[in-house]
Amino acid sequence: MTSERQRRAYFWLMGTCLTLFVLAWAVVRLFSTPLAIGMSVVAAVIPPVAVIVANAGAVRSHRPPAEPPDPDR
Repeated sequence: MTSERQRRAYFWLMGTCLTLFVLAWAVVRLFSTPLAIGMSVVAAVIPPVAVIVANAGAVRSHRPPAEPPDPDR
Protein backbone atom coordinates (compact mmCIF):
# COMPACT_ATOMS: atom_id res chain seq x y z
CA MET A 1 0.00 0.00 0.00
CA THR A 2 1.43 3.38 -0.91
CA SER A 3 1.83 6.19 1.55
CA GLU A 4 -0.91 8.26 -0.09
CA ARG A 5 -3.36 5.34 0.00
CA GLN A 6 -2.50 4.69 3.65
CA ARG A 7 -3.09 8.33 4.52
CA ARG A 8 -6.40 8.37 2.65
CA ALA A 9 -7.54 5.15 4.35
CA TYR A 10 -6.57 6.56 7.75
CA PHE A 11 -8.58 9.74 7.22
CA TRP A 12 -11.61 7.80 5.93
CA LEU A 13 -11.53 5.52 8.97
CA MET A 14 -11.11 8.40 11.41
CA GLY A 15 -13.84 10.39 9.66
CA THR A 16 -16.15 7.39 9.97
CA CYS A 17 -15.26 7.11 13.65
CA LEU A 18 -16.03 10.75 14.32
CA THR A 19 -19.29 10.55 12.35
CA LEU A 20 -20.41 7.50 14.30
CA PHE A 21 -19.74 9.19 17.64
CA VAL A 22 -21.52 12.40 16.68
CA LEU A 23 -24.53 10.65 15.17
CA ALA A 24 -24.77 8.21 18.06
CA TRP A 25 -24.98 10.84 20.76
CA ALA A 26 -26.64 13.71 18.88
CA VAL A 27 -29.34 11.80 17.01
CA VAL A 28 -29.58 8.06 17.62
CA ARG A 29 -29.68 8.26 21.43
CA LEU A 30 -33.02 10.07 21.14
CA PHE A 31 -34.51 6.94 19.58
CA SER A 32 -32.45 4.08 20.98
CA THR A 33 -29.81 4.30 23.69
CA PRO A 34 -28.58 0.71 23.19
CA LEU A 35 -28.03 1.41 19.50
CA ALA A 36 -26.10 4.58 20.36
CA ILE A 37 -23.92 2.60 22.75
CA GLY A 38 -23.35 -0.03 20.05
CA MET A 39 -22.36 2.64 17.57
CA SER A 40 -19.93 4.05 20.13
CA VAL A 41 -18.36 0.64 20.69
CA VAL A 42 -17.85 0.22 16.95
CA ALA A 43 -16.43 3.74 16.74
CA ALA A 44 -14.04 2.98 19.62
CA VAL A 45 -12.57 0.02 17.72
CA ILE A 46 -11.85 2.04 14.57
CA PRO A 47 -8.87 4.20 15.77
CA PRO A 48 -6.54 1.26 16.52
CA VAL A 49 -7.43 -0.28 13.15
CA ALA A 50 -6.75 3.07 11.45
CA VAL A 51 -3.31 3.28 13.06
CA ILE A 52 -2.46 -0.25 11.95
CA VAL A 53 -3.54 0.56 8.39
CA ALA A 54 -1.59 3.83 8.37
CA ASN A 55 1.61 2.17 9.63
CA ALA A 56 1.35 -1.07 7.66
CA GLY A 57 4.43 -0.43 5.51
CA ALA A 58 6.53 1.32 8.14
CA VAL A 59 8.19 -1.83 9.46
CA ARG A 60 9.10 -3.07 6.00
CA SER A 61 10.51 0.28 4.87
CA HIS A 62 12.70 0.78 7.97
CA ARG A 63 14.43 -2.59 8.05
CA PRO A 64 18.20 -2.40 7.78
CA PRO A 65 19.46 -3.44 4.35
CA ALA A 66 20.64 -6.99 3.98
CA GLU A 67 24.38 -7.44 4.18
CA PRO A 68 26.05 -7.97 0.83
CA PRO A 69 27.41 -11.46 0.25
CA ASP A 70 30.97 -12.03 1.40
CA PRO A 71 33.20 -12.33 -1.71
CA ASP A 72 35.67 -14.59 0.18
CA ARG A 73 33.09 -17.33 0.66
